[in-house]
Amino acid sequence: MPGENLSRDEAQERAALLSVDGYDVSLDLRSAAGDTEPGEAAGEPRTFRSVTTLRFRCAEPGATSFADLIAPRVTAVSLNGRDLDPGEVFDGSRIRLEDLAAENELVVDAQCAYSRTGEGMHRFVDPEDGEVYLYTQYEPADARRVFANFEQPDLKAPFRFEVRAPEGWTVWSNGAGELADGVWKFAETKPISTYITAVVAGPYHYVTDSYSRTFDDGTKLEIPLGAMCRKGLAPHFDADDVFLVTKQGLDFFHDHFDYPYPFGKYDQAFVPEYNLGAMENPGLVTFREEYIFRGKVTQTSYEARANVILHEMAHMWFGDLVTMVWWDDLWLKESFADFMGTFANVGATRFTDAWITFANRRKAWAYRADQLPSTHPITADIRDLQDAKLNFDGITYAKGASVLKQLVAYVGQDAFLEGARRYFKRNAYGNTRLGDLLSALEETSGRDMAAWSRSWLQTAGVNSLTPQVILSSEGRVTELAVVQEAAESHPELRPHRVAVGLYRRQSLREGGDGSLVRYARAEVDVDGPRTIVADLVGAEAPDLVLVNDDDLTYCKIRFDEGSLATLRDALGEMTDPLARALCWSALWNLTRDALMPARDFIALVLRFAGRESDIGVLQMLHAWANSALVNYVAPDWRAQGGQLLAEGALKELRLAEPGGQHQLAWARFFADVASSEADLQLLQGLLEGTAKIDGLEVDQELRWAFLKPLAAQGAADESVLAAELARDDTASGKRHQVRCLATRPSAAVKAQAWAAVVESDALSNALVDATISGFTQPSRRDLLAPYAAKYFAAIERVWAERSIQIGMDVVRGLFPSLLDHPETLEATDAWLSAHEDAPPALRRLVLESRDDLARALRGQACDIAAAG
Repeated sequence: MPGENLSRDEAQERAALLSVDGYDVSLDLRSAAGDTEPGEAAGEPRTFRSVTTLRFRCAEPGATSFADLIAPRVTAVSLNGRDLDPGEVFDGSRIRLEDLAAENELVVDAQCAYSRTGEGMHRFVDPEDGEVYLYTQYEPADARRVFANFEQPDLKAPFRFEVRAPEGWTVWSNGAGELADGVWKFAETKPISTYITAVVAGPYHYVTDSYSRTFDDGTKLEIPLGAMCRKGLAPHFDADDVFLVTKQGLDFFHDHFDYPYPFGKYDQAFVPEYNLGAMENPGLVTFREEYIFRGKVTQTSYEARANVILHEMAHMWFGDLVTMVWWDDLWLKESFADFMGTFANVGATRFTDAWITFANRRKAWAYRADQLPSTHPITADIRDLQDAKLNFDGITYAKGASVLKQLVAYVGQDAFLEGARRYFKRNAYGNTRLGDLLSALEETSGRDMAAWSRSWLQTAGVNSLTPQVILSSEGRVTELAVVQEAAESHPELRPHRVAVGLYRRQSLREGGDGSLVRYARAEVDVDGPRTIVADLVGAEAPDLVLVNDDDLTYCKIRFDEGSLATLRDALGEMTDPLARALCWSALWNLTRDALMPARDFIALVLRFAGRESDIGVLQMLHAWANSALVNYVAPDWRAQGGQLLAEGALKELRLAEPGGQHQLAWARFFADVASSEADLQLLQGLLEGTAKIDGLEVDQELRWAFLKPLAAQGAADESVLAAELARDDTASGKRHQVRCLATRPSAAVKAQAWAAVVESDALSNALVDATISGFTQPSRRDLLAPYAAKYFAAIERVWAERSIQIGMDVVRGLFPSLLDHPETLEATDAWLSAHEDAPPALRRLVLESRDDLARALRGQACDIAAAG
């Protein structure tokens, strides 16, 4: 039989054969606590007992199928009362089931392994107090690491869990639970897929609240609310704000979905060493604990957390209540949740400008993904589970959400939401495909959704829209057209509903203040290569034409020469924050596309970022400017560019409002680009208290941010980092220390970091990530030169031996992108040519990294040419 992978064809065959009536899962997690077990020292995993009783029907009695389980040992298997030899039927990932009856009962008794990679039953030991914490994470297919099952989304069933845990622990699962005679027993769930079942266990700090709502018919809904985190994070846990956003979201979705929340309670667990942002397990949503803020953060962080809370809440309907048949239609849940997260943030919470963040930050992820060689239609071709794992990407999430935003503009918000309501009611607790949603939307909107789907969901690539303006001798618009283009590799031109805005500067001579404001706007359906905007004929000549004003569609915005000249001179004068964010995003796309020299983009940041009022946009500009410096400027200008950015950051840091969030953002950016002796001395003084910037509180998180550049430049050695860890002896502190240790500019340090990640699997997922982050520092590219050949020699073995999550982290994170010269491209091409039979998911990761490097080299060539 095949190994851990599962193909779409196999899943379809099994779904046609089997239907599942229910699971009873008994887990004994008492082995999680205590000292190292016998065998662990020899490299054997720590295990727990898992007993699963699985009741299912077979459409063809006598047929053969299989159940999924990844476990070190299977103790016993029985099928319909007949004992099977585990050695004969279990191959390490599947249990062969022969001669099935019409109705079947499978019982599997196994020893499953605790995880250190964030997949399956993750076990974390808190270095601060020695406490052990457990949680599960399954998507797309890791429930089989915890209990035997049919691991595919369309074989839904009710689940009953019972758990034995160490004394003093609390256990949570999807349903409400109670402790009786030493066993935690949980209410049976509604029919759900295996990947959204969940267990969280340990001495978590737990806070409760409640939500109630009375509907128009007089019925009342009561939802118990809970939120939890490690005890060590309890002093920082602002559960009140989590509950506030949760209640606002529940109100919003009940108002718009007309379907009561169907899963009873609503717990939210903030857990350590989490690979994702969050996971929508019904009744028990899990989040990365970094959403609990140990130090001062900007409003961007609170907005992002609210967005994730609402994204996961939207999944209770899109994904949990109604689930895709197979991962081809992953977008049916992720695109909707991504859109709904921002839609609800704007409509229900204090973050009313969240669409600006979406336009500036979220869509940047989509634009990058949609220009990679691995880009794919939103409705993707997912051949197997490895494909599925890699398609949790910027296409499925952010492009899909952008397209839905465009769909709302196309069909109208009321028709869109009514279509969603019909979709829920028709398909509750079932599985769907693309056509099920489109038929509901077609009914409510009267639009041809098949044509829209072909253009937007079933083709890949991003279009660019450029204005063409012809003026009369009197300074009036005689023609304004929008030109649509597509890449040669994906030549599809699409229908776009766009707003075109005309902007001009308010003349100082005429009593204006020099601001750049919109004075005319028209909406138009762009279709084909050139579309005339008739409603703007006769308007006064603009200084700037902004295509896709108000961000209605998904496209790359381009500018005519006059508009680009206006932005170079007056971007900071633009008063509308969304329009300003769109312009910044467009300028960054020009830079990535090698149409604007990277040093010009940096100059714009230095000139105008200090006037940016939106903190989220400002922090994105900092990230882009740093990326321009590291990847796109001419190599011989990097030192000068870095010095200019550091000088500019320090200037703005000193000018920013004392104690304000802009000051904090500039402080962090200054640390990111600091390199001169004076810069490092200032950071050292801020750490020691001998230097001061009025209002800047150097809390523990900011201390680590300042230590990283000091370590990277050799100004903070191992003893300094050890002393800082003693000051912050926590899980977060350990991650920071590991990152800083790997950052140090020493060949021996790099060798040690490489060995820890590539040659050993002793590190947890979080420490693998921290080590890779420290290893790949751009300040000493020469130290990374020996590792290009080692990378290509190691990745196939790493992919075969490690979990897919760790494999992805290593292959992406250690690609030699900082060795940015043609020889690295040639080495990449040589590996791809010699490994045509490597797993497709591995080849995809290498191809994506190659494309990023090729893009960087094109950007550098553009920057070199501009320098003359």
